[in-house]
Amino acid sequence: MNRRQMLMATLPLLAAPTLVLAQDKKPPAAPAAKPKAKAEPRRDPYAPTEVAIRPDFEVGSIVVVSKDFFLYHVIAPGRAIRYGVAVGKDELVWKGRAAVGRKSEWPSWKPTPAMVKRKPAQYGKWADGMPGGPTNPLGARALYLYDAKGNDTSIRIHGTTEPNSIGRAVSNGCLRMRNEAVMDLYEQVPVGTPVYVY
Repeated sequence: MNRRQMLMATLPLLAAPTLVLAQDKKPPAAPAAKPKAKAEPRRDPYAPTEVAIRPDFEVGSIVVVSKDFFLYHVIAPGRAIRYGVAVGKDELVWKGRAAVGRKSEWPSWKPTPAMVKRKPAQYGKWADGMPGGPTNPLGARALYLYDAKGNDTSIRIHGTTEPNSIGRAVSNGCLRMRNEAVMDLYEQVPVGTPVYVY
């Protein structure tokens, strides 16, 4: 028998154990059903979060980017706490540089004459003012923005009775924050804090 014939004769014997072992195996078990992954709670994009910011803003200042609905309180060079805000609707978006000229806990509120003129049915009854408290539209705290000459701009960074408005353009020009967020910011910023609204 030549080498080739010998190889052909032994090949089935070499392959046989592999074939037998393969057939001997139990059929694979059906894959176990994967447990359903628990849905992670949706992260609130407007919750206070520490983030990087341009390093040229002075520490302690407040920077608002209206189109993104975020307020940044600069806490260190290049670092800030980012809060969600609601901003002015349509032509009522206020932009500019100001400073915190005054602060108030549970502030009273008086609509501006322009607000009363625009919506007398809604604002007319409060033309003489509304006392502070849980139903007041300024919420728990207010930071009053003043221009470089010391004049009140009528723009406030304040709390709200409508926390679902955060992340939207709905106000009469002021910057709304959730009450717990504005209370936190209120404790961090003194009168005189520079504010940049873009």
